[in-house]
Amino acid sequence: MFRQYDLNDIHERARAAFIGMAIGDALGATVEFMTAPEIQASYGVFRDITGGGWLRLRPGQITDDTEMALCIARAIVQSQGWSLERIAANFAAWLKSRPVDCGDTCRKGIRAFMLNGTLEAPPNQWDAGNGAAMRLLPVALFSLPDGTLLSRYMLEQAHLTHNNPVSDAACLCLGRMLHQALCGQSKMQLRREADGLVARFPCFSFQPYHGLASAYVADTMQTVFHWFFRGRTFEECLVGTVNQGGDADTTGAICGMLAGAYYGMESIPRRWIRKMDRRVISEIEELTRQLVVASPVGRCW
Repeated sequence: MFRQYDLNDIHERARAAFIGMAIGDALGATVEFMTAPEIQASYGVFRDITGGGWLRLRPGQITDDTEMALCIARAIVQSQGWSLERIAANFAAWLKSRPVDCGDTCRKGIRAFMLNGTLEAPPNQWDAGNGAAMRLLPVALFSLPDGTLLSRYMLEQAHLTHNNPVSDAACLCLGRMLHQALCGQSKMQLRREADGLVARFPCFSFQPYHGLASAYVADTMQTVFHWFFRGRTFEECLVGTVNQGGDADTTGAICGMLAGAYYGMESIPRRWIRKMDRRVISEIEELTRQLVVASPVGRCW
């Protein structure tokens, strides 16, 4: 039923999405928590992977955004299917390893699993951060192109740490946009998806753009939408996003996955790929391949 899709093209777009996410994470981490004027004063336009920042990272080092996505991807491959318990266990092992960074809401949800085996955080109006959205790419790849599976898996992984309707809406919209981009849809189609989110949840409105790039998921998605739809290349989208500052590793990661899926591997600057940890990139490439092969579109090919 999925023969109309070009599986080779989907593989390449999926690879670009996961590598683009890691690049956006590593690029944005340097300027995380800086304001746009501070970035301009220090760098002019920040466009190179240099490490440093408040976390004192190595050039090309990833943070919790990519690390949590890798936890999900490994769980799917290890389980040869969807296992929320395995994802939670991978999050727990990751947290025990003392990662370079972990958001408070993610930490709270993971600790609840570690202490009580909890697989769903209680609904909380204050848990509208971007921690569930930043890590969702493997879910989009594994469910491609089945919207029903996407919705189920997306909310299950989100609710491990973030059980909030605004976070849920962001995750579902971003997941659908990734499916569309991975299948070669136009930016006009992706824009209709974003506009639909804004119609349902006006807090995501990004026209006019107010320049907020905090960890509140609505601010995060406003920034990603503004620069993704304004940019004409992968680099333009990502540079514009991270130069907004704020939670720049996460806005960078989300924009990187979306722009990577849309523009493909050839659009990602070689200078950025060369700066990344080769072992991380190799694992990403192998996990991406296995996720696509195990997805509905991959199984039917």
